[in-house]
Amino acid sequence: MNRSVFALSAAFALMASPVLAHTGAGSMSGLWAGFAHPMGGLDHVLAMVAVGVLAAQSGGRSLWLVPAAFVAMMVFGGALGVAGVSVPLVMLGVVGSVVLLGAVIAVGRRLPMAVAMALVGALAVFHGHAHGAEMPLTAAGLDYGAGVAAATALLHAIGIGLAMGVRRAGESFAPQAIRIGGGTIAAAGVALMVIG
Repeated sequence: MNRSVFALSAAFALMASPVLAHTGAGSMSGLWAGFAHPMGGLDHVLAMVAVGVLAAQSGGRSLWLVPAAFVAMMVFGGALGVAGVSVPLVMLGVVGSVVLLGAVIAVGRRLPMAVAMALVGALAVFHGHAHGAEMPLTAAGLDYGAGVAAATALLHAIGIGLAMGVRRAGESFAPQAIRIGGGTIAAAGVALMVIG
């Protein structure tokens, strides 16, 4: 199980190209297009996996409430994007979320559930707005949005699975390994900012 979660995560990371989940390129309608769209950008993949790791780091009900807060606020941000409501610095917020989430994980402190939910919810607005601004204003747009939400939830689940897999592999080194992973995510976010 641990190897399969790792292999799946690695495959998604290799499929993703840097900061390209928000280019508006390609087919923009239907469930599958919506599902595939966030998988095409390393910024989104890293941020969503980090939300899952953060949820696992917080534990308890955070395992599902933290990702649920992200998806709910992403939908809200998407509605703002569809409606043409401006959100300042959206792309900086998207890439910055990778840095911030990675840094929070790297610190290694368990966040209170309400704080973790507020943090990911605020960051989700940027991701949602970026996707919503590109979403087609047709019935297929709803399918597209559902696909984006499903892909996001899957990436959260991968993050949770990775963190739990590391814990099962070795309790003694798990906290350090998760913190190193968070630092790596933050460093990747900085690199995305530089090349973006």
